[in-house]
Amino acid sequence: MKREIIVGISGASGIQYGIRILETLKKTDDLLTHLVLSDSAKQLIKIETDFSVNEVESLADSVYADNDFTAPIASGSHKTKGMVIAPCSMKTLASVACGMSDALIARAADVCLKEKRPLVLMVRETPFNLIHVKNMTLVMKAGASVLPASPGFYQKPQTIDDIINFMAGRALDLLDVEHNLYKRWRE
Repeated sequence: MKREIIVGISGASGIQYGIRILETLKKTDDLLTHLVLSDSAKQLIKIETDFSVNEVESLADSVYADNDFTAPIASGSHKTKGMVIAPCSMKTLASVACGMSDALIARAADVCLKEKRPLVLMVRETPFNLIHVKNMTLVMKAGASVLPASPGFYQKPQTIDDIINFMAGRALDLLDVEHNLYKRWRE
């Protein structure tokens, strides 16, 4: 039986992180992916990348509209191994922190929290204000992992792809998904 991972991509700069995660998961034989793109994410795909929305969607096994509350991932009875939101906008973070499931990305995240499944939020904003920090604290207390898009440089990145790989790899580490996206400390 294949493990299932949910990937949410919300409307924050750093769309490449979510795309790299999808590309990596697509190469993993024992995983199925569920993808939800916010409307803002669809706009940013066009602005920040050379991908089309259809190309990004083709990287997932199942794709749902952000307003599709009939999607299986909207229910706790549909078992998954967790979720990553990369990037995670401050709006999405606030929705998750307040339990406001008015979009499928936030609802699927809420399901992960209530079912005690891993939830990784790759927040993308700088600098943080106090509201952002309080929202991060709330989701962490609820069981989520907050992974700011703050790459390390001990692997001596030479390209933007190296930086994207590092952050995508750290998110996959938190979901316990094997990969070879970056050189680990002291390797």
